[in-house]
Amino acid sequence: MIRIEKVSIHGLEETIRGMRNPMNSWDKSDSGICKGGDDGIGCENCAKEVPCEHTYNHSFQLGKADHELMMKLAAGGPVHAKYRRMITVYLDITAPLYWWKEFDTYKVGTVANSCSTMHKIHSKPFTIEDFSHEHLDGNEYCFEILAKSQEPEKFVSVDMWSSEDILKATVGSLNHWRYRYINTPAENIAERKYYWWQMIQLLPSSYNQKRTVMLNYEVLVGIYHWRKEHKLDEWREFCRWIEQLPYSEIITGGKEDSDECTV
Repeated sequence: MIRIEKVSIHGLEETIRGMRNPMNSWDKSDSGICKGGDDGIGCENCAKEVPCEHTYNHSFQLGKADHELMMKLAAGGPVHAKYRRMITVYLDITAPLYWWKEFDTYKVGTVANSCSTMHKIHSKPFTIEDFSHEHLDGNEYCFEILAKSQEPEKFVSVDMWSSEDILKATVGSLNHWRYRYINTPAENIAERKYYWWQMIQLLPSSYNQKRTVMLNYEVLVGIYHWRKEHKLDEWREFCRWIEQLPYSEIITGGKEDSDECTV
């Protein structure tokens, strides 16, 4: 499971200025505020497909000439498409810890603030919805538990558990230790720490954590190139989100490596 929310993109206008600095070609820039006529970009100049859907909404829009230069530079690879590093994206991502472990590979050009597992793991009761479990089997039994009779040395039955049953039992155990933790007086430091450790070390990697992330279009180029066919559903869904970003073709459509720039 992955959920992406509160996306905002910044720096497009500044990016275009910087992109045209090497050739002093600022006069060729045709991007601007979408308000029509001679004092704005207007539909006839818009890089997006006709008919224009901006309805003169006073947003900053990319012009055809700037878009064409962006695509040429993107075809030259990261060395020539330095402008992509200046397009900043902020978003909230909720995803399982096993996905975040792979996301943390992308350290350059990213910043993230996460909800704290260390400090807030006990802040609410655990539910199965706190975990990514859409692929867990609930029908096939994969684990057996011998149940004792009233005579401790005897076993009288076998409980059969599926993968989903095991997660539910884990959730129940987490809630048990949470209850013990929150109902232990604060002055009993060692006892509370013991219960806290039960939650921390028992917590599965399928636990969903929310982070607010800052990255840029160049980081997304690397993610898209290497993760779009990944075995994890979360990566494939993240790459589909990339494809829906404004002007995503400068992420998905340019070559990663080129010996020379075609500009």
